[in-house]
Amino acid sequence: MTKLPSIGKPISRLEGHFKVTGSAKYAGEYDVPDLLYGYVVNSTITKGRIKIIDTAGAKALEGVIEVFTHENRPSTAWFDFQYADMDAPPGTVFKPLKDNEIKYNGQPIALVVATTFEMARYAATLIKTAYAEKEFETDLESNLEKAREPKKGLASMLKPPPAKPTGNFEEAYRNSFVQSSGEFKHGTEHHNPMEMFATTVVYEGKNKLKIYDKTQGTINSQMYVANVFGLKMKNVQVIAPYVGGAFGSGLRPQYQLFMAVMASFKLKRNVRVTLDRSQMFTFGHRPPTLQFTKFGADENGKVNAIYHEAIAETSQFEDYVENVVNWSNMLYPAENTLLEHKLVPLDVYSPLDMRAPGGSTGIHAIEITMDDLAYQLNIDPLELRLINYSEKDKSSDKEYSSKELRNCYLQGAEKFGWKNRNPEPRNMKRGNKLIGYGMATGIWDANRLLARVQAIMTSDGKVELKSAVTDIGTGTLTIMTQIASDELGIPLEDITFSYADSAMPFAPIQGGSFTTATVGPAVKASCKALKEKLFRKAKNLRSSVLSDAKFEDVVFSEGFIFLKENAEVKISIDEIFTFNEGKEIKTTNAAMPNPLVYGKKARAVHSAVFVEVEVDEELGIIEVKRAVTAVAAGKIINPKTAESQILGGMIWGISKTLHEETILDDQFGKYMNANLAEYHIPVHADIHELDVIFVEENDDFVNDLGVKGVGEIGIVGMPPAIANAIFHATGKRIHNLPIHFDQLL
Repeated sequence: MTKLPSIGKPISRLEGHFKVTGSAKYAGEYDVPDLLYGYVVNSTITKGRIKIIDTAGAKALEGVIEVFTHENRPSTAWFDFQYADMDAPPGTVFKPLKDNEIKYNGQPIALVVATTFEMARYAATLIKTAYAEKEFETDLESNLEKAREPKKGLASMLKPPPAKPTGNFEEAYRNSFVQSSGEFKHGTEHHNPMEMFATTVVYEGKNKLKIYDKTQGTINSQMYVANVFGLKMKNVQVIAPYVGGAFGSGLRPQYQLFMAVMASFKLKRNVRVTLDRSQMFTFGHRPPTLQFTKFGADENGKVNAIYHEAIAETSQFEDYVENVVNWSNMLYPAENTLLEHKLVPLDVYSPLDMRAPGGSTGIHAIEITMDDLAYQLNIDPLELRLINYSEKDKSSDKEYSSKELRNCYLQGAEKFGWKNRNPEPRNMKRGNKLIGYGMATGIWDANRLLARVQAIMTSDGKVELKSAVTDIGTGTLTIMTQIASDELGIPLEDITFSYADSAMPFAPIQGGSFTTATVGPAVKASCKALKEKLFRKAKNLRSSVLSDAKFEDVVFSEGFIFLKENAEVKISIDEIFTFNEGKEIKTTNAAMPNPLVYGKKARAVHSAVFVEVEVDEELGIIEVKRAVTAVAAGKIINPKTAESQILGGMIWGISKTLHEETILDDQFGKYMNANLAEYHIPVHADIHELDVIFVEENDDFVNDLGVKGVGEIGIVGMPPAIANAIFHATGKRIHNLPIHFDQLL
C-alpha cells in the first residue's frame, strides 16, 4: 500500500496545454451554427434623455436583422429585486434599454444585430441620436459636501460597516507622544482583463437557452437571466470553463449578457454580443477614494489612537461600498479609534469589486501613516510593527484562528536583507540612482461560503467531480483535482473535475479569495461520502474481510480499501463494482461553515512586503528593482499556482502604485483614456526580481482543509511598501496614487 500525496505539490495547471495551444474556447469563440452578431451603441452624453434615436439608416443595410432600443425593447421583469445578483449592492440595479433616460456616459442605448460582426459594427455608426442634456456631477473632490453614510443591505454581511468608535480618540491623539496625519487619494481604475466581455446565446427552442458567458459565477448569470426574462432556472444553462481574467469585473452580470439574451429570445436565433476594449470602460471600476488618517503613538511606539476616514464615489442608483477603514484596528490594537466611511453619489456607473476591493485602498493609507510614525519615533519600521503586534483582532475583540504574521516579518526581512538598510532617507545610492527600502503589512479576510459537489465513480475506478464553480485563471481546476486525489487515494489522471456549468451543483461567485476555502471542503466532503458508500458495499460483500471493520479503520489507495492495521486485509474497488453490477456510485454533498461557531474567531491571511526602489536623482524615474512578499495563508494546496497568484498581485501592486489610472474629464463626464495605449499597465521592462515566501501556518478552525485564499493578499501591501521605499530613497512622502516622476522633481 502506497500513498499518493498531491496536496502541497507544485503541479502545473491541468488545463495549461489547452490555453497555450489555443484550443481552450472562451465565451466569444464557440462554434455555433446560424449565428447572429450584436454590436452595442453607447451614449455620448453623461446625463439627460434621448429625444430621438433614428435607426432607419442602420436597418436599411443588407444583413442587418434588427436594431433594439428603448422603443422596441422586449418586455422584461418589473421589479428591481429580479435584476439583482449575488454581488449587487443596495439600490436599484441598472436595466439596459429600460427607457430614454441617460444615467452615465457610455450607457448602452442600442444593440444592432446583423449576420456578421463587421456589418453590425458598421451599422452602429449610422444610428443618429438627439439628446436633451442635463447638468451632471462626476468629480469626487468638488462634491464632498454630498458625502453621506452608505445605505444598509445584504452586501454588508461580507462588507461590514466600520467598527463603532472606542475610547476617546480626540483626547488620546492630542496627548500622543507623536502624531501622524495624512490625506490620500487614488483615482479611478478599470479591470482590463485580456479577454473582453462576450456572451454567446444558443436558442434551443421552447424558452430554453444555452449561454456561454464571461463570468465569475455561472449560477449568478443563470439566476439573473431566469429572473429578468421570466424563464425557469432549469431552462437556462450558463457555461464558462475558460475565463481570460476578470479580477472582479465578472462578479456581476454585465450588459452584454442582457443584450445577447434579449436579442436571442426575441429573434429566436443564436446571438453573440462582444464588447470592444473601449466598452470595457463603460461599466464597473475601482472607485476614486479620498482618505484621511490620524495615528498617535506613545514614546515606546505603541499606537494608542487611530482615526481613518474614507470618502468614495458611488453611482446615483446603487450604493457600492468597500472595506477601506476596517483594517487598521485589525492589525494594530489601539484603545481609541474613530473609523468612518462615506459615499458621494455621482453621475457614473456603479463601481465594482476590483482585486482586493477596499483592502488595496485602505492599507495603502494605513501603512504609510505607520511608516511616518516610525521615522518620527526613530524606530525601525519593521520594529514598530512588532511593537504593535497582536494575536487578537481588536476591532472585533476576537482571537485570530491563526496568525503567523510575525514569522512573515522575520522571514521576509531575512530574505530581503532588511538589516542592510541605512535608516536615514536619501543616504543609499547606486551611481546616480537613489536607493530606497520600504516595507508594509498586508491583511485580507479568510472567508468561506456554502458549496455543493457531486462525486461519481465508474466501474473502471475513475471519478468525476462536478461543481458550478468557475476557474478565472487561479488554478481552481487543478487544486480541486489535487484535493480529490488525496481524499480518494487515487492518481490525478483518474480524476476529472467538471466545472463552470450552472447545471452542476451550486457554487457561489468566485471572488473575495474564498473559492478554495468554499469549494475545497465540498470536494473533500463529497469524496469522503463516496468512500463511505464504497465501504458499506464492501462490508456487504459475501464473506467480506472488512465485515467487522469500521470506516475509520480503513484507508483507500490505488484501487483498494485496506485495513489500516494490516495492509494484507483489503478489498478491490473492482470487486465492489462487480457486486454492484457495474453501476456507477455517486453522491452529492454540501459543505458550509457552522454559523454557531464560525464567528467566534477572527479569520485572516497576512503578509509582509519588502521593496527596493531605484529613483533617478535628476529625472525622478522610479523602478521597483526587487520585492519580497512573505505570506501566511494556512495550508498551500499547490505552491506553483499559489505563487503565481501572489506574483500577479505584486505586479498589479506595482501597476497601481506607478501606472494605473483612468482619467475622467469632468467637463464631459467621460473617461479619456479608454484604451490600453493610454491606460498604462506594466510591461516586462517594469518588472524585475520578485520573490514569494509561504510561511508555515496550521489552522484547523478556518475550514476542513486549513486553507486561506491568496488571490488578494499579493496586492494589498505592495503600494504602501513602494511608497515607503520612495520616501526612504528621496525623503519625499507622496500620498497620492499613481506616483509619477514629476512629483519627485
